[in-house]
Amino acid sequence: MLGWIVALIAVAVATSSAVRTYQARREAYGASARAELNERQAKAAEARTLALTEEIRQLARRRIPAAATALSHRTAPVPGLREAAGIDGEAARLLSEAVQAARTAVLEERGRVDAAARSAMRGTSAKIQSLLNQSQHLLHELQHEYDDPRILQLDFRNELALRRTQATAVLCDAWPGLARQNSSLVEIVLGAQSRVPGYERIKVANHLRQERLALVARAAEPLAIALAELLANATAYSHPDTEVPVTVQQTAGRGALILVDDAGIGMDDDALERARTLLSGPSEVLLTELGDPPQTGFAVVGRLIARYGFSCHIESSPYGGMRTMLRIPAHLLTVMDDDRTLSVLAPKPVHARGTGAAEPPEPAVPSGPVGPAPAEPVAPASAEPAEPAEPAGPAPAAEAEAPPAELPTRRRRARRTDSPESSTTRSQTVEEPTLRTPEQAGAAWAALQEGTLSGRKAPGPPAQAPPAASPSDDLGDDET
Repeated sequence: MLGWIVALIAVAVATSSAVRTYQARREAYGASARAELNERQAKAAEARTLALTEEIRQLARRRIPAAATALSHRTAPVPGLREAAGIDGEAARLLSEAVQAARTAVLEERGRVDAAARSAMRGTSAKIQSLLNQSQHLLHELQHEYDDPRILQLDFRNELALRRTQATAVLCDAWPGLARQNSSLVEIVLGAQSRVPGYERIKVANHLRQERLALVARAAEPLAIALAELLANATAYSHPDTEVPVTVQQTAGRGALILVDDAGIGMDDDALERARTLLSGPSEVLLTELGDPPQTGFAVVGRLIARYGFSCHIESSPYGGMRTMLRIPAHLLTVMDDDRTLSVLAPKPVHARGTGAAEPPEPAVPSGPVGPAPAEPVAPASAEPAEPAEPAGPAPAAEAEAPPAELPTRRRRARRTDSPESSTTRSQTVEEPTLRTPEQAGAAWAALQEGTLSGRKAPGPPAQAPPAASPSDDLGDDET
């Protein structure tokens, strides 16, 4: 009996010892598992902290600068999160908001700086434009007093500087700075041509059904500025030996269309899209978005389009370069009165030319933008003998009625009553036109002025001040 009791006690002790050992092992395993879990959690937190630190570093060094660059260069890439899986949703959202906040702040600051720059440039351009207009007026007076052909070259360069200043002012939302009356559409084209380097390469073709079609006063100078920018772009990006055809025609909707073609290098898709965006007349154009150096031509045209209501489209040209189409709506067009004399340099409409008549020469553009062009002694209008504007018979009687006490006044139409020999000479000149360089035109100007000066020195009535040039003496420029 005693043996059984001892045996039971021994079993109980052994069982208790085994239970305690099991519990001790279980507790040790649980402690080890908890320690390993804590270690893994610590490593994961450290990894998240490191990833967040790297994202913040990338945000400061790459993402925000790239977002600011993309505001000027739309194709510039903006990097995103480096390790999206290592960043929780709330942190990723905050980082994206930081990029957007930086973009907004940069845009607001750019707008403020750009507005201040436009204001400063607008005031400066107005002062420079006023000084250039005064210089232009003085140069016109000098052209009538001195025979130096360099005055014409100086006048032309003054006109180029005036065009650039005028374009800058328009880009800064300023008034074009010149008031006009209703002006012939073809004469506006010729006036824009005279403001462009390489104007002798521009060939104007008149396809208007109404020869006296004109622009209303408020749109005349803006259209001349816009067309001058398009012509300057066409001549600058095409070979100097190629021509720049310009076609003026009326559209079916009672409007008008001016086509400018060039045989230049063309444009890639990105540049073409950018040009079309600027020509669409956006509400605002930042100066900082025009490049370095800034390319302002299309931006200036876009500002004028948004303000005055005409439109412009650009596409590939059949000549190999680009074609710009300047559309003028009907409400900006009018017809000039019959008592207004058109410039003799304006090309006649193509449909009005006779089939058997000699083809008139291309209208010569003066080497200076304003004032008469005495280098062209033969007016293109005399090349059309069938024009019934004025018969040759009554001309001597009209001259006899002129008061003899005044100096003779130049009458363009009276030249048609010259001798048959001179008429034959002019016809030969018309049939065989030759292109003259600016130097040859300047030499012809000097020769004509020298002859005029020698004639003034001949004995005669007391010298009087030469009469001011009348509007009918204006052979090239259409400005008023």
